[in-house]
Amino acid sequence: MRSDYDNFSLVVGRFQPLHKGHMDVIRKCAEESEHLTIGIGSAQYSHTPENPFTAGERYMMINKTLRDEGIDNYSIVPIEDLNRYPVWVSHVVSLVPPFKRVYSNNPLTRRLFQEAGFEVRASPLYNREIFSGTEIRRRIVNNEEWRSLVPSPVADVIDAIDGVERLKQISSGVENAPL
Repeated sequence: MRSDYDNFSLVVGRFQPLHKGHMDVIRKCAEESEHLTIGIGSAQYSHTPENPFTAGERYMMINKTLRDEGIDNYSIVPIEDLNRYPVWVSHVVSLVPPFKRVYSNNPLTRRLFQEAGFEVRASPLYNREIFSGTEIRRRIVNNEEWRSLVPSPVADVIDAIDGVERLKQISSGVENAPL
């Protein structure tokens, strides 16, 4: 029996920042899905060298890019980490719209969703040596060219929030004033 959500899918990533490799994955997943939920993983982290952007900033990067791409069959949901693997899938399910399919190449994510009865598909592959958040953040900190690796709306958001200066400051070990 077919449910109304058989062609609804989920893809989860940190998107620190969203880059063209992510967009290749999202574009293909959106084409294969009636509705695609994009989970912003590790949503509670920001202002660190590995996670410089807030969940809201990542939301803006994704939303503006998908609108520019003409993709409209999606939801974006921030997902905080639990660090308790046995309940992580139920945590995700409680936060996002219904879905039957998960796209991931992460072995742990794949295993957890498979054990919970979801269809799991490999994410489309892309050139991870170049299109990686780690490489983009490294280039930003070292004043190297990075803009060609991200969609233009992502660069616009990074510029608007002074993300280059933020990333350089937090990567140099300079502490921000206490809140």
